[in-house]
Amino acid sequence: MPFELPPYHEPDFTEECFLHAPNASYEAVQKDGVAPENYHSTSMYPEYFKIDGEWRLAKESRMDACVVLRENGELAVVEARNLKKGDLVMLGRTELGEEGIYLHCHGFREEAPRIADQFVFRQRRSRETSYARDYDKLIELLQYEKEHGTILWVMGPAFAFDADARAAMQALIEHGYADGMMAGNALATHDLEGALFHTALGQDIYTQKSYPGGHYHHLDICNKVRRCGSISQFIEAYQLTDGILCSCVKNQIPLVLAGSIRDDGPLPEVIADVYQAADAMRGLVRKATTVICLATMLHTIATGNMTPSFRVLEDGTIRPVYLYTVDADEFVVNKLLDRGSLCATTMVTNVHDFITRIARGLGVMS
Repeated sequence: MPFELPPYHEPDFTEECFLHAPNASYEAVQKDGVAPENYHSTSMYPEYFKIDGEWRLAKESRMDACVVLRENGELAVVEARNLKKGDLVMLGRTELGEEGIYLHCHGFREEAPRIADQFVFRQRRSRETSYARDYDKLIELLQYEKEHGTILWVMGPAFAFDADARAAMQALIEHGYADGMMAGNALATHDLEGALFHTALGQDIYTQKSYPGGHYHHLDICNKVRRCGSISQFIEAYQLTDGILCSCVKNQIPLVLAGSIRDDGPLPEVIADVYQAADAMRGLVRKATTVICLATMLHTIATGNMTPSFRVLEDGTIRPVYLYTVDADEFVVNKLLDRGSLCATTMVTNVHDFITRIARGLGVMS
């Protein structure tokens, strides 16, 4: 059976609680970057605001932002640091209509199946969980999204430590299963190290054998790329053809590399300013309909906080945004699960095994 998006069920605004709810209130910002007292903070769920008797959806909700009423009636979702003096910020801390604000958590959810037993085993996601159906569903989803959506990958450096994982990700990119990539300096550096030296942190990416002086390899990569001026110029200068970064450059996949305080180098494209990096990441997230976060706790949490549970398409249709996180550590995946996202799926497994299984399931890797 082909993959089908679940329908969105909007609130029934003919109900008495909505009809009798007051209009939402707002207040002008007095100082750039400072929200008024009692500002409303958003979530990843659809949120409606009653304006002049009409319930309106804030179309790009995400965690911990403010809602600004524009002159044209649009409800813009804006980080507090980006507020400008004069912006009309929605006020209210309740979410069931009491202040003209309604948080809609169950728009895509069918009626929950009844379970006879109140106590059941294995409700948490752990190393012991069977993920067979999750793999099947994700493969079906990716096949659908290749034609109808936008797939964003968020990757940690562990990918670059394994030859098969690099090959699997390269195959996914080259077969159209990636529309954007987000990572840090480490993933990019070690992937390029793999392309040039066949090592990551000085270890062979297939045999794990350490090379004499190999601990210099990643530093040499940073130095060589900086000498060339850019990642693409480095790839061209050394005629590299394999790996994640090479495939992104070759296939013109948008790439955001966010820096951290411990970065070596860094590579020229790495964005050192944390707010510029966040804005660049948000630029990719706002287009994504499926986001897959792999072996990176900080990037996963950051991405999760800026990813809504829904997307309003150009024709006005509301569809879910699917959010996956994959890590060998239960703590990391449960950090995302605890957000309560409608469409979050967590998998506790080695990302090397995960990505090769996905590539083979999609038929892009033997």
